[in-house]
Amino acid sequence: MPRKHQGHLGAVYDAKTPEDVAALYDGWAETYDTEMSVAGYRHPSVGLSLLTRHLAKGAAPLLDAGAGTGLMGEWLGLVGYPQVEALDISEGMLAKAARKGHYSALHHLALGGALPFVDNAYAGIVSTGVFTTGHVGAEALDELIRICAADGVIVITVKDTLWTGGFAARLDELANAGRIALLDETSTYASMPGETGTIPSRAVAFRVL
Repeated sequence: MPRKHQGHLGAVYDAKTPEDVAALYDGWAETYDTEMSVAGYRHPSVGLSLLTRHLAKGAAPLLDAGAGTGLMGEWLGLVGYPQVEALDISEGMLAKAARKGHYSALHHLALGGALPFVDNAYAGIVSTGVFTTGHVGAEALDELIRICAADGVIVITVKDTLWTGGFAARLDELANAGRIALLDETSTYASMPGETGTIPSRAVAFRVL
């Protein structure tokens, strides 16, 4: 059986409510980048790779859904996406992201319920490290699809426990209903190879129809 995560990571995985998740990330914000770097955090780079494969350079605006401290914000700009907005449940994380200066707007919101954006608001959406233990599940997919433009691309990373627990089946339902077209799926990988308790994840890309 995998070793249980310790410290900040273990605490957020064990959180029972969105309010608990937000508070724990608020307290983690100042050391998050350093700790995740030590853990070898891979989700942002994998998500960026899929996005650039399937979404044209210059597409705008994009939404970094679950942006945290803004690890992806600079990278998205560097590879040619000129307008990126950040969404996160944690005010502390968003404050850290704001100081980096790579986002055109910041939204203090939680995934999983209704979002205050118009239909077709974004040309693409990327969400890395969010669909995982104690965070967000397949219930967030419908709103992400609603706010993504037709022919837009959504890239997400998903922990395998969620994937096999109904997430993959929900994506298949959405594809069979003609709402999305599945584009890409990675092999499973350790999102944090420096953390021995890490359960494998995968990344998927799909187009909104």
